[in-house]
Amino acid sequence: MTISRIELDGRPPVSGGSEAGWLRRSAKSAGLARQMLACLLGRVAGGERFAESGAVVVAELVSNAVRHGTRPSQLVWVQLEVDPVRLRIEVHDASSVRPVVLTAGVDGEHGRGLVLVDSLSHRWGCCPRRAGIGKIVWSEIKGTRSDL
Repeated sequence: MTISRIELDGRPPVSGGSEAGWLRRSAKSAGLARQMLACLLGRVAGGERFAESGAVVVAELVSNAVRHGTRPSQLVWVQLEVDPVRLRIEVHDASSVRPVVLTAGVDGEHGRGLVLVDSLSHRWGCCPRRAGIGKIVWSEIKGTRSDL
């Protein structure tokens, strides 16, 4: 996946930014979160350095929130922030159950997502939401050096 720098109104891309929004509990939510990320990184100078790892991590975190952290009528909040040295991804859901890194079997179809998040993130974790309902699963990704 390649994100190119976009000039907005003839101005060069900015050095940082954020994007946030609610997503429905849907199989399409991970793809929508990847689109949010692509829009953000396309506006930011050097954003392409975070594109590949960020797309995988945001899709995994949103998929987990949709699958394990929400009921049919609930929404997932996605918050993305980027600056010259890191991308921060936050996914908020209504469940207080913390994510668990599983060891997937050779033929297992599930259980690899958080292993990917762990390997692609500089650091990641989980904390309660300030409102007291649910949790935030977050990841911080450092930009690839090869694309600088």
